[in-house]
Amino acid sequence: MSTTSRHLDVGECRPFCAVLHLKLTGRLTINWKSTGSLVNTPLLNSDSREGLCVARQPILSPNGQVFAYELLYRSGAEIAATAEERDLAAARVLSDAVLAVGLETLTNGRRAFMNMSRGHLLGNVASLLPAKAVVLEVIAGTDVDADLIAACKGLRARGYSLALEDFVPDSPASALLPYTNFVKVDALSTSTATCQAIRRLVPNSTSLVATNVESAELYDEVRGGGYHLFQGFFFCKPTTFKTGALSARRLAYAQLLTALNSENVTVSQIEELIKHDASLIYKVLRCVNSAAYGIQRQIQSIRQAVVLLGLDQIRKWASVWALAGLNEGSSSELVNVAIIRARSCELIAQTLMSREEASEYFLLGMCSLLDVILQKPMEEALSELPLSETVHKALMGEENLARFVLDTVIAYERGLWDEATRLAQLAGFSADQLPVAYADSLKWARELAQTAKAA
Repeated sequence: MSTTSRHLDVGECRPFCAVLHLKLTGRLTINWKSTGSLVNTPLLNSDSREGLCVARQPILSPNGQVFAYELLYRSGAEIAATAEERDLAAARVLSDAVLAVGLETLTNGRRAFMNMSRGHLLGNVASLLPAKAVVLEVIAGTDVDADLIAACKGLRARGYSLALEDFVPDSPASALLPYTNFVKVDALSTSTATCQAIRRLVPNSTSLVATNVESAELYDEVRGGGYHLFQGFFFCKPTTFKTGALSARRLAYAQLLTALNSENVTVSQIEELIKHDASLIYKVLRCVNSAAYGIQRQIQSIRQAVVLLGLDQIRKWASVWALAGLNEGSSSELVNVAIIRARSCELIAQTLMSREEASEYFLLGMCSLLDVILQKPMEEALSELPLSETVHKALMGEENLARFVLDTVIAYERGLWDEATRLAQLAGFSADQLPVAYADSLKWARELAQTAKAA
């Protein structure tokens, strides 16, 4: 019986090509030929991101630092009918996500956990991804046989790290434990005793990852149960609120955030605010001379630096630095999430209103985690901020356009695609704008982090 081959073009500038062999017997196999690294793939134009849903969920160490991100992705195309077609569709989504956004941008230089079906593992799809940058996650319920074991053993020998999703004792996936670096356990449905039993089963070099940790209470409950890593947005949820005044340093940053976002703030006022904080002066000067702005000239005053950057831009950057100052002692990922929300909210708002009107939506996203950062009720956290009535009400949970935009961005960030689409419709914009806004926000946040690190 004859065999036909069809080449799937993914763009001449892209670092790999896919060759799909469609056999007339109906059996489908996917062979990927890697021709380069995807790590430094640049952001493509916005059209390539429309309809491609990709977000990320952090995996944190016990001290609250980001260890890796699991990539959440879904195609805008209709769900394929057969398992083989689903494998092909998922592989295309995976490759498009990496190419359209860039792996470094998606993960901020950390490793990416990516779901791999049986078809992906047997078809060698992983070879299009750099081994040091990814963790291949075997989907729960995958049929484990000699072929799959051999595929996982081969991937491990080639330097790839593997993870098992939703592992339970005595499951067929136990045969893969010798080749596994990470074992994921559903913290919601797994008792401490079962977790300890799993700990005894896995090699000492294998890390246990608690998943579905979506509340601070569950994190407190499971963090002493033998887990090494924790996955979820638990760090975005308020814990027990503290009473008492802010420290002098945190109060200064709160006042700076307040003043920076005053509606009528002037260049002179921003200059005055910045020049009283030596660390801010240094950050501003480094920012002016960063590659992001390409301004290579001698700066003689803070005012000159503010003028060169632009009032709107310096307000955003200084607001980020102020929020980071408020976040002392908490996970740095809180500020990262707030920055991405802020930029996403602003970009979405720009499709609904003028740029001037949309600028306050940046503050909407920035302040969306202020209760967690300050460990105070939102009403108390906002009491000193001169927010517009619209943004204040939105942050307090009242339904209005600003709240719909914020909730849409949060739903997308968490991979709740259907909910994000529903909320986008309520807000009056196309859900196709979400992937574009999120990808641009990730890129913007990464550039910001690199400049801050240099400073």
